[in-house]
Amino acid sequence: MRHYLLAALAAGSLLLAAPAFAADYTIMAPAAPGGGWDQTARTMQAALQDEGISSNVQVINVPGAGGTIGLAQFVNQSSGNPEALIVGGYVMVGAILTNASPVTLDQVTPIARLTGEYEAIVVPAGSDIQDMAGLVAKLKEDPGAVSWGGGSAGGTDHITAGLVAKAAGVDPTKVNYIAFSGGGEALAAILGNQVTVGISGYGEFAEQVKAGTLRVIGISSDEPVEGIDAPTFKDAGIDVSIQNWRMVAAAPDISAEQKAAITADIEKMVKSESWQKAVADKGWADTYLAGDAFDAQLKKDTAATAGILKEIGLVK
Repeated sequence: MRHYLLAALAAGSLLLAAPAFAADYTIMAPAAPGGGWDQTARTMQAALQDEGISSNVQVINVPGAGGTIGLAQFVNQSSGNPEALIVGGYVMVGAILTNASPVTLDQVTPIARLTGEYEAIVVPAGSDIQDMAGLVAKLKEDPGAVSWGGGSAGGTDHITAGLVAKAAGVDPTKVNYIAFSGGGEALAAILGNQVTVGISGYGEFAEQVKAGTLRVIGISSDEPVEGIDAPTFKDAGIDVSIQNWRMVAAAPDISAEQKAAITADIEKMVKSESWQKAVADKGWADTYLAGDAFDAQLKKDTAATAGILKEIGLVK
C-alpha cells in the first residue's frame, strides 16, 4: 500500500511541476512572401518556438489591397479564436483609408506595436540617378516619368513618395507610384529596371545593397542610421522624416483573460534573446508598446494618417 501511495504522490508532484500549456498560434501575414509583414510573422514564428513560448506556430499569407483582404478574412473567420493573430501596421492604416475598406482595425483586438523601420529610396546599381538631388531634378522635369516601385497603394511607401514630391515642390498627386502586394515582387521590378526607383523599409533592400546590386540614395530618419551609408532626406534638402511601424493583433471577440495571455506571450517574445537578435540583424527598431498606451497611439496614428493622405491627394 505504501508503494502505491508513494507512486501516486510522485505522479502528483510531476503533474504539479509540469509547465503551463503553451498556446498554438496561427499568424496571418496579409501580404505575399518576402515583404515586411511576412518577415515579421516568420520572425515571430521562430522566436515563439525557439523560446518555448509556443510549441507550434504556423504562418499563412493572404496578399492584396494593402492587407485589407487578409484583414477582412481574419475578422470574418477568426472571431473568438485566441490562437489567431495577424500582423499589420502603418501600411494597413493607410490602405484601409484609401481603399475605403468596410473592415477596419477597430474590429480586431490590438495587442502590441513591435518594430519600427525607416523608409529607404534605392536605385539599381546602373541607374543614372546618383543621389536625392538627381531624383528631385527628374521629378521636377516630369513627375510622371519617374516611376516608384513600392508596397500597397496608400501605405507608408506611397505616403513617403508623396511627401518627398511635395517637399521638392512637385504636385504629389502626379507621383507615378506602382504598387506591389509583396516585397519580393517589388524587389524584382526594381532589380529588373521596370521602375525608376524603389521605396520601402531598408530591411527589404539590405541584402541587395550589401551585394552592390542596389544603391541607397536616401533614408527617412531624422539622424543618420548606423550601418546605412546614405544621407537622410533632410540632409539632402528634403524636409521629410517618417517611420513605418508594425504591430500584432488578435481576433475579435476574445475574452479579457485570453487577451492578457496573448499579451504576456508577446511580451516574453519581444524580450527574448532570439527576437532581439533578429530585430538587430534586420535593422528594425524595437518600438514595443502594448496595452492602453498602444490602443491610444493606434487611434492617434490613424487620425494623423488620414490627414497626410488628404494632404497628398490620396484621400478626399
